[in-house]
Amino acid sequence: MAAKDGDGWAQCSRGHRHWGVHGASGLLAVHHDEQGVPHVLMQKRSWWSHHGGTWGLPGGALDSHEDAVAGALREAYEEAALSGDLLRVKGVYLDDHGGWAFETVIAESPELLAVAPANSESTELRWLPLAQIASRKLHPGFAETWATIQPTLAPDLLVLDVANIVGARAEHGWWRDRLGAAQRLIADVAAAQLSHPVLARWFPSILAVVEGAARGAAPVGGVQVVAATGSGDDAVVDVVRKARPWERVLVVTADRALKERVSELGAEIVGPKWLLSQLGG
Repeated sequence: MAAKDGDGWAQCSRGHRHWGVHGASGLLAVHHDEQGVPHVLMQKRSWWSHHGGTWGLPGGALDSHEDAVAGALREAYEEAALSGDLLRVKGVYLDDHGGWAFETVIAESPELLAVAPANSESTELRWLPLAQIASRKLHPGFAETWATIQPTLAPDLLVLDVANIVGARAEHGWWRDRLGAAQRLIADVAAAQLSHPVLARWFPSILAVVEGAARGAAPVGGVQVVAATGSGDDAVVDVVRKARPWERVLVVTADRALKERVSELGAEIVGPKWLLSQLGG
């Protein structure tokens, strides 16, 4: 394994030639302004490059030892002087051509971070508002997938009604150790690869709301914990109410009254079975 051992041409089953022996990935960095308008970091490719003069994402060939996220962040630094330290990866979209694939790594940016061409592969880099992207001459690969990827740009917040989910999980003796049952659920969620209808890998922000005897549960991995001071339902509603207007909020609960309350605030709802089926029960 060596740096740049992925450089080279590959051919997919469609008969197209692609750069990247081991596939390729690119970084789709997105920032939502105060009005919720997405701004995407776009790169204008140098004239001599493959599809030169078109607009697309910083990216390139994956080395043999890299996954899509590592490769996309490396390429963004090499091409746009963009450090990934402030970005939060939220998902990966897989464009599989058969024998070769391009993976788009979608990451949230807290601001319009400073960028500049860092090598000869770019002639220009810009944060473009969503409405301006379609008017550009786009890289054909990006243009082909853009309509599918665009709806996934909103930040995702997954809110867990832990008491309800633990009850649906029905572990033996869970009612005698509600804290332990809640902690096991949180750990299992942190370790799971949750499914998404569009993205091959999905990394939502996750808030686990605990109440009563489970209030001592601790965060695990990327799962944050909100300890209700009173009703767990009220705490879930408060979390949903505080979400940013452009944020997609998905609440996991089977509680009928709670579903009605969070629906009125614009949240989507799935039942515990959706989550538990991905945790092995």
